[in-house]
Amino acid sequence: MASTTREKFLSFINNRWLVFVAAMWIQSCAGNGYLFGSISPVIKSSLNYNQKELARLGVAKDLGDSVGFIAGSLSENFPLWVALLVGAVQNLVGYGWVWLIVTGRAPVLPLWAMCFLIFAGNNGETYFNTGSLVSGVQNFPKSRGPVVGILKGFAGLGGAILSQIYTMIHSPDPASIILMVAVAPAVVAVSLMFFIRPVGGHRQLRPTDGASFTFIYGVCILLAVYLMAVMLIEDLVVVSHNIVTIFTIVLFVILVVPVLVPIMTSFFMDSNGPVDTVEEPLVPKPEEDQDPGLRTPDLILSEVEDEKPSDVDLLPASERHKRIAQLQAQLMQAAARGAVRVKGRRGPHRGEDFTLMQALVKADFWLIFISLLLGGGSGLTVIDNLGQMSQSLGYNNTHVFVSMISIWNFLGRISGGYFSELVVRDYAYPRPVALAVAQVVMAIGNVFFAFGWPGAMYIGTLLIGLGYGAHWAIVPATASELFGLKNFGALYNFLTLANPAGSLVFSGMIASTIYDMEAEKQAHGSVFNPDDVLKCDGYICYFLTSLIMSGFCIIACILSLILVRRTKPVYTQLYGKTRV
Repeated sequence: MASTTREKFLSFINNRWLVFVAAMWIQSCAGNGYLFGSISPVIKSSLNYNQKELARLGVAKDLGDSVGFIAGSLSENFPLWVALLVGAVQNLVGYGWVWLIVTGRAPVLPLWAMCFLIFAGNNGETYFNTGSLVSGVQNFPKSRGPVVGILKGFAGLGGAILSQIYTMIHSPDPASIILMVAVAPAVVAVSLMFFIRPVGGHRQLRPTDGASFTFIYGVCILLAVYLMAVMLIEDLVVVSHNIVTIFTIVLFVILVVPVLVPIMTSFFMDSNGPVDTVEEPLVPKPEEDQDPGLRTPDLILSEVEDEKPSDVDLLPASERHKRIAQLQAQLMQAAARGAVRVKGRRGPHRGEDFTLMQALVKADFWLIFISLLLGGGSGLTVIDNLGQMSQSLGYNNTHVFVSMISIWNFLGRISGGYFSELVVRDYAYPRPVALAVAQVVMAIGNVFFAFGWPGAMYIGTLLIGLGYGAHWAIVPATASELFGLKNFGALYNFLTLANPAGSLVFSGMIASTIYDMEAEKQAHGSVFNPDDVLKCDGYICYFLTSLIMSGFCIIACILSLILVRRTKPVYTQLYGKTRV
């Protein structure tokens, strides 16, 4: 009996679901960047920054969230807990030092030094993300899509979770939110870092995995709905601190519920050994679904790509394979007679493994990058300026909208991945069409912000959050389908640079300049002390900026549709078999 209990306990400790749940908890604190809209007004008022200086801090934050090369290198050469520990230290030191400066406990530093501290603090997120995602992919080799979607979703939900905890703390000092951002993620990461590791997940495959993922998805939806309900109640109704405390306790209970999965699979289910130990790639290789007789040397495949009619890729899978086989046979016979000269391949084709340098010379890669820059960059501009946007429209509690956009961002990541998967699996249609839809949704959201209609903050936050979140579910999957998984880390890290690039232009130059210009106009029309911080009131503060962002989203949508047209043959080849 004792030995059986000990074996089950060891099974629990080494259960890949326990690692996954621990990664979810770490990711739930890895959304510091989404709280910038709450901490930026505190920094602005304490240090007398103007909007342009504050926007530079926002760009530093976005750079910190996107530059993950060091985190990736650490995860490849050291145990994952090392990367998590480094991330915790950076988070604590970066944001902790900012808190000391804002509260007067440390001397004020120049703007470039403040940018460095924000960069260092937010860069801790990349270590949390890397450790969580690497462990998830290694432990769930056949379920990489759901695992990455859930973990990235929790990172997007982190802002709402931390905001609710801050509301419960009920501190009279507005700077205490910066202290919480410095301490909470570091404590959680250090507490759980030794659980985050590969545990031979390919040997733990069970028929119950589908039900376990369904349960986790259910918890995710419940968590998002609960947080949304709590935020609306706290915004519309005056609730006592005791009620807020109860709300937060229930939140913690929901976060703990997923641990039932490793408990059940370790202690209450019969473990009869693995079902399948063969690792399955996220995207099937084009040739795997063909009959052996249809496979030919790479050189002939290169000729087929050049010689086949364009309408072949649009045929049903069985007819397409038949036509390609005929063309391959003709080319091989002609090559044997010397009638044609088979030339060497000039590099991989779409759907095969690309290196970063090979991808950088492809138009499809830059279409993805620029579309992400315009769409994701405009969404990030809203997130970074949400505090000032809500204040300019007369809302005092900016934390509510920061929490709401965090929740919608989470649901956007979950739904974006789910619906884009339906598009490719059921219709063999290019995944970027879902990205185009998300960008239209964001364009509409920016129009609501521009005109400041009644309820515009709620509707705009909903639309921008959903659309922005969908980008981070659709873009990684699209990149893996078009450019392969072998060098996916390098490709993905490069694509994430579109975020700070867009933020630099849109928030650091456009939004901040227009805001300060409108604030100066209002200051000239009233009694204004030169020592006061410039402040703009009314929808006019972000009217022009929001219209410009809406236009950028429309351009991004057009680029995504161009990508759809260019990549139809690839998706027909990858997923056309599901329609036969």
